[in-house]
Amino acid sequence: QVQVVESGGGLVQPGGSLRLSCVTSGNTFNIGTMGWYRQAPGKQRELVASISSGGSRNYRDSVKGRFTISRDNAKNTVYLEMNSLKPEDTAVYYCNIRRVFTSGSGYWGQGTQVTVSS
Repeated sequence: QVQVVESGGGLVQPGGSLRLSCVTSGNTFNIGTMGWYRQAPGKQRELVASISSGGSRNYRDSVKGRFTISRDNAKNTVYLEMNSLKPEDTAVYYCNIRRVFTSGSGYWGQGTQVTVSS
């Protein structure tokens, strides 16, 4: 099927920036929407941003104007640029990949930790 690997997380101070990367491999034909989710301790997983095969972007309200999602189809990669980071952004960030014309939860990576703290 599809393998998904995230990278780029780390520890940053409030106001800092990080760039997350998610590389897919395996059977990458007909990849549709690609997205980033996050899960903080004791909380449910939530959508951060997504980008469709046509390039339409969607962000949760709390990250609009601070985060930017992009994709490079030739490299089978999706990115998340995070600026002006806040302590409430602290979470494990997961990459999700879906196939076009197919319903379901898609494919998930193992996650990368983002910690925003002084």
